[in-house]
Amino acid sequence: MRASFFLKLATTALLPLAGTALAQSPTLISLDQAITLALAHNHSLRATRTQIQQNEAQEITANLRPNPTLGADSQFLPFFSPQDFNGQNLNEIQQFDIGLSYLFERGRKRQHRLQAARDATAVTRAQISDAERSLIFNVGQQFISGLLADSTLQFARQDLADFQQTVNISQEQFKAGYIGEADFLKIKLQLLQFQTDVSSARLAKVQALTGLRELLGYDAVPATFDIVGELTYEPVKTNLDDLQAQALRQRPDYRAAELGIVAAKSQVALAKANSKVDVTGTYNFSHVAGESSASLFANVPLPVFDRNQGEIARTRYALTQAEEQERSAGETVLSDVSNAYEAVRSNDEVVQLYTSGYLQQAKDSREISEYAYKRGAASLLDYLDAARSYRATQLAYRQALASYMTAVEQLKQALATRNLP
Repeated sequence: MRASFFLKLATTALLPLAGTALAQSPTLISLDQAITLALAHNHSLRATRTQIQQNEAQEITANLRPNPTLGADSQFLPFFSPQDFNGQNLNEIQQFDIGLSYLFERGRKRQHRLQAARDATAVTRAQISDAERSLIFNVGQQFISGLLADSTLQFARQDLADFQQTVNISQEQFKAGYIGEADFLKIKLQLLQFQTDVSSARLAKVQALTGLRELLGYDAVPATFDIVGELTYEPVKTNLDDLQAQALRQRPDYRAAELGIVAAKSQVALAKANSKVDVTGTYNFSHVAGESSASLFANVPLPVFDRNQGEIARTRYALTQAEEQERSAGETVLSDVSNAYEAVRSNDEVVQLYTSGYLQQAKDSREISEYAYKRGAASLLDYLDAARSYRATQLAYRQALASYMTAVEQLKQALATRNLP
């Protein structure tokens, strides 16, 4: 009974400490979560997205009709004969006019302006999607850099702990007279390299997380956030022709180039519409010498010289430019996919070289040399050389994995998708 009471008391006392530890635990985010946060909080992207709202506001402006014009005048006012300011004088001598005029647009100018503005908005939306595509790749690349730094840090810590055991054993052997002081000092000095590796890896991880937080938005994650994931190898099984065809269907920059042709055609149509002369109609009411009358006027410019020839010619050249840009964008898409595909294949071969036996051979070489050295069957130089080879092989393998994963992210960027076929 008393044991149960003390157990409950101890549990109650530890609960606040557990809550504090839980509150201080870092926020862990995966790659997919990082991409979601970046798309929602990246300030540069959010600033770029406002271009859509700006274009939509321009659509409102393009669809506006001309304002009517109100005009009024009064003549023969007796400012210098104040005694003549009376009702009879105003009615029988002075003249008053008031009129309303309106510009009647011809050639469906307003409709063409609106269509041109809408087409420009469509191009902007595609360009924003392309900006999102670039941001996703940057986040993926930075996230992989963080995974590499974290994996390198874990390996460096484990390697330091393992070598620290070797130093401890060598110290005991030196005290017992089994090895000389020179060999012991060489082993102890080698420990510096492992300690330096830990510090360098820790710095690399801090820098990677800082760069990632900048992409996500500093207000999107706490300062103590960390990433979750591992350097993994997942082979890509597809062919280049299918990937290129898929990219031409999905790439937002190529879509923007296609929409640019549509927008250029709208500008040509608008330039032709602007060549049509407009009519200004005016209704005027006049009061002169006691008589009132109404008048109608119409003004039509004569298109003798200015028929908007220059703007029509310019927009036609702009259409040719848009068509060439669309062809260039298509070639860029094909080149991007080809380069990314070859990068994946090349890095795939490198990773397979390590997994085919070199990793295990480096590990076995180190373990054999360590075992032989501790029993006097191998020299110190042989053991240290095997340890350095194992360390270099492990670090190079991690770098190869990170390069492969980055190449896969680059291929996803080239295809504008997160799921490879």
